[in-house]
Amino acid sequence: MRAAVACLATAVFMSASAPEARADEGGSGFWLPGSFAAQAAVPVARGFTIETSYYHATANTDPTLNVTRGNNVASGLNTSSNFLSVTPTYALATPGLGGQLELSLTFLMGNYTAADAGTTFSDSMTAVGDLSPSAAQKWTVGAHNFMAYAAANVPVGGYDPSRLATTGLGYWAVDGGAGYTYFDQATGREFSAVLGLTYNFMNPNTAYQTGVDLHLDLSASQYLNDKFYAGVAGYFYNQITGDSGSGAVLGAFLGRVAGVGPQIGYDFSLGGRESTLSARAYYEFAAQNRPYGWNAWLTLSIALGAPEKKPRAL
Repeated sequence: MRAAVACLATAVFMSASAPEARADEGGSGFWLPGSFAAQAAVPVARGFTIETSYYHATANTDPTLNVTRGNNVASGLNTSSNFLSVTPTYALATPGLGGQLELSLTFLMGNYTAADAGTTFSDSMTAVGDLSPSAAQKWTVGAHNFMAYAAANVPVGGYDPSRLATTGLGYWAVDGGAGYTYFDQATGREFSAVLGLTYNFMNPNTAYQTGVDLHLDLSASQYLNDKFYAGVAGYFYNQITGDSGSGAVLGAFLGRVAGVGPQIGYDFSLGGRESTLSARAYYEFAAQNRPYGWNAWLTLSIALGAPEKKPRAL
């Protein structure tokens, strides 16, 4: 995904609707594993870039293990998520701190469905999600690209602590970290890694505070010609402090999960503007205190600023 900052901001709607449902309140911290992928630390085109993403995820939990969801305690959760987000990103034309500063904000809407695996009760909500502003500073030295980023969750989305299904978190959160991308345009080889930490504030509606999350997103891809690339993407997510507050009736529930899957992308011109259509999917495994399932992303990124050619001699 070319617009890495917009990709990060898109994580808000994933975290509000993600399939994880044990560690973290309702299984949904701010960060969604896999939010960064190909060329994560590569600067986007200067000016405005619009990124539109569709996300689908499904997951099942062990019905013998309880789950907190707002003010509810369910005997496991079976979930399905379908969300669409629009993320405008602005890359400053004037270099700062020796690199490029990128600012973005994500708007989203979608549907989240949750069913209590131990009963016949299910719930579904279709509504807007939380807002996510983010910023990234990027530097490029030859084929080496470096990034420092920060993002936040603004709890304005659909949220009801009495329901199993919500499209918002109901609380503030902040995330930050650093990333690296090796991208040789001559050979088309790419490798990216982004490491970050998430701090989730107390949910005032439920007196529940999700613990601190550590996450690592990885990507390796190869351009097969001057427009099309393919590769693999993966992630590792680990909760390093437990959940707390009087609402955390099930205890700390430290969780972790890993995921891996294929990714593809296609660069093209849309009305003379540099554009990329990308897709990737993850199968989750090595889960602890979390369910695991699969999720898929489809993203269209269009640079509205001045075209910037990036030729590849393949």
